[in-house]
Amino acid sequence: MSTQHHQVITKILAGAAIALGLWVAGATPASADPNPVGADPNPYSGLSCSCRETAPAGSPELREEIDRGIREGLTAEVPGLPAVQPNQPRP
Repeated sequence: MSTQHHQVITKILAGAAIALGLWVAGATPASADPNPVGADPNPYSGLSCSCRETAPAGSPELREEIDRGIREGLTAEVPGLPAVQPNQPRP
């Protein structure tokens, strides 16, 4: 091999080493928070609701509220999808 080939190979290897070094140095390490805010293992413990309950648990009124919410969810229009009526069979 000629000296010119050695120089080209050296430049390619040096460029690859620099690129690899920059890639490794630029990678962001993933880590978790080692010190969570609270001692509670439940991640949802900070969520709460200040709404008052409108019907007692297990009552017919509560069941009707749930049914109404389901009906409204099933009849809601979603962009890109055809509208479906409550009594219309689903495909």
